[in-house]
Amino acid sequence: MEQYSTRQNKVSRLIQREMADLLLRLNKERFHGKLISVTVVRVTKDLGVARIYLSIFPSEFGIEILEEIRLSARQLRGDLGRKVAKTLRIVPELEFFIDDSLDYIDKIDNLLDK
Repeated sequence: MEQYSTRQNKVSRLIQREMADLLLRLNKERFHGKLISVTVVRVTKDLGVARIYLSIFPSEFGIEILEEIRLSARQLRGDLGRKVAKTLRIVPELEFFIDDSLDYIDKIDNLLDK
């Protein structure tokens, strides 16, 4: 397991909080009735890339919503930059992924119930 510095942890938490806010707005505009939450943000050592893991419910819309968010990545990075301008000098590149750990847990629960 990779060890994160205090700075990486602080930047990750900041990005997670702000991205959750930005995605909430985007969700209201484009994805009515869907739930998008930021589960984890991992920042590279040089703080140049932020990998953002999203939980999307209902999960059958996951790929479609993820693609739309990826297409909006430049816009989201700009919005994020305006929100964190006082804290971060350089806004990391944003990479989005689906966090399927909840689906995995659900699958394990179903197997155990049999």
